[in-house]
Amino acid sequence: MTHDLVATLRPLLTAEASAEAHATGTEPGDLEQAVWLRLLERLDTDGPPTDLQGWLRRAVRSESRRTRRTTRLERPYGTEPADDVDHTPEHLALAAARGRALRDAVRRLPGRCPRLMEALLSPMDLTYREIAGELGISQGSLGPERSRCLGCLRRLLTPEVAARGARG
Repeated sequence: MTHDLVATLRPLLTAEASAEAHATGTEPGDLEQAVWLRLLERLDTDGPPTDLQGWLRRAVRSESRRTRRTTRLERPYGTEPADDVDHTPEHLALAAARGRALRDAVRRLPGRCPRLMEALLSPMDLTYREIAGELGISQGSLGPERSRCLGCLRRLLTPEVAARGARG
């Protein structure tokens, strides 16, 4: 049954994802992967929707809105450039502590997220194709997987970041 669903819905999903992806600034394949995942989760819990095509269109638009909101909320840090020129002992100690906290949080991630994040953070600067081959997953699923892992990592690090600041 799942194979029939995929064969039936793939052209519609591809068209819908292609139409919506441009507005979100994401790749159509990433949007497709997110909707396929949603459908599989739904099949596992509630069974197939009664109106598959309608459900698929709504799911694509919903994922598109979610991606747009996430993109709008994420901002780069303005205070710490990637190429720090301040190499004082205090700065180096703080950078090392942040690195240890990050590596510790990455190890606590669920599923294959630790391996994915280690590959993304690798000093070897691996391509998505190399990472996908190393993890044994499709290259198209790396984007959604990375987003989920980063969300988990963000939730793990939020209490640690929030606890550092002085309150009062």
